[in-house]
Amino acid sequence: MRSLRTRLILSHVVPLLIVIPILGIALTYLLETQVLLAQFSNELELQAALVAEAAAQNPLIWYDPLQAAAFVGRIGARLSARIMLLDPQGTLLATNDMTYREQLGEVLEIPELEETVTTGIGRLVNYGERGTAAASVLMPVLTPAWELGSSGIISGSWRVVGVIRLTDPLSSVYERFPRTRTFILWVLVGGLVIGVLVGWILAFDLERPLRRATQAITQMTGGKQLMALPEQGPTEVRLLVRAFNTLTAQLQSLEKSRQRLLANLVHEIGRPLGALLSATQALASGAADDPELRHELLGGIEGEVRRMRYLLDDLTRLYDQAAGTPELAHSPTPLATWLPEVLSPWREAAQAKSLEWEVTYPEDLPVLSLDPDRMAQALGNVVSNAIKYTPTGGTIRIDAGQNENGVWVRVQDTGPGIPAEEQARIFEPFYRGPASQRFPQGMGLGLSIARDLVQAHGGRIEVESEIGAGSTFTLWIPDPKSFGFTEKTGDPTAETQRSQRF
Repeated sequence: MRSLRTRLILSHVVPLLIVIPILGIALTYLLETQVLLAQFSNELELQAALVAEAAAQNPLIWYDPLQAAAFVGRIGARLSARIMLLDPQGTLLATNDMTYREQLGEVLEIPELEETVTTGIGRLVNYGERGTAAASVLMPVLTPAWELGSSGIISGSWRVVGVIRLTDPLSSVYERFPRTRTFILWVLVGGLVIGVLVGWILAFDLERPLRRATQAITQMTGGKQLMALPEQGPTEVRLLVRAFNTLTAQLQSLEKSRQRLLANLVHEIGRPLGALLSATQALASGAADDPELRHELLGGIEGEVRRMRYLLDDLTRLYDQAAGTPELAHSPTPLATWLPEVLSPWREAAQAKSLEWEVTYPEDLPVLSLDPDRMAQALGNVVSNAIKYTPTGGTIRIDAGQNENGVWVRVQDTGPGIPAEEQARIFEPFYRGPASQRFPQGMGLGLSIARDLVQAHGGRIEVESEIGAGSTFTLWIPDPKSFGFTEKTGDPTAETQRSQRF
């Protein structure tokens, strides 16, 4: 009773156990009383009508007892019913019923006889005869009666000269009842078995996807591999399995992200730790006595620590990304002064790699309401990515402007480019391109964090790239008019541009 399958089977079987016996009893009663007995009565009435017609062709049987006995013997040999010949007053003239043989010539008390003689219509009397189950039929025998009218024309009518009574025990009918009841019983039992079988199949079909989902959830809690389940069963069960499959896909994605995060952490933390260990061992071995070597080693240690700090910052931004839309501290920000401040550190990084650095932007860039630190991080991640992937001697070109759609900042590089099939994935957390193209350092978080920060400001990032032709990233920030700031940092009619080239 505790399992779903048992309850579903019982939900099919219990109604059948109640309905089928009632249906069987009603069907048996209707079949016996309305079909078999009615058919038997009709046959008995038809036999009585034929006997009455034969009696009408033998008028002497109503006057000669010998003729009457001969008629009954001749007809009775062909019928299973018992025959009585009665005159209109109820006198028994002849019979083959041994029960009434001693009452020949006597008047029998038959209440229905007078009505039969008066109406001239046959009558089915009852289904009982002296306590025994039997059917009786009274059928009048009619002969023409002729009369002479006043006009001298002979007119005819009918008169009852006698009554035929057929009595047939219902034993032959009742003999059929057990067979009929047995047949009905087997049909009902078969229906019950089929109902149980169908209920079991339906219950199993409903239980199977639920059991699979339960087993999958159990395996999930046990740390086993997650697998999508086939969507089968009723609509509600399919919706449940579909929700489970969606959850499974999300958990698989999170698990892959976790594995990538651990692998990248091992790589990104292990490398600087090895460098730090080598530097400290060198200092402990006497390198500290050489001022130039000590300064070089300490500078290397500072650089590795700074890179590890950047790694922690990326992980912090990743937490903000997982927690939802990052909180922004909006403030009026003049882009013409903000942009060079953001780009100046990256100019030094580009020059250290011997890259050509070009920056061009109009001096009349608007004042926007944004979080300057978060937007600086987003732009810095894009510029950092461009510097990483651009080989020595390449070019980094940054320009900015505005149109009816808002303000844009474009970062171009002359790196190896990004294949078209990977351009949609470069904004995924932890995604890094093929080993032949990617920079050996980084966790694959920079572009993902940049996209989320720009989207938090209501903007977007677009990418255009071709293999061997470099890449172009464009940061779009919404129309400044929507923020209510229209102040310019220069003369808007001057169309003055500020350029930097190193």
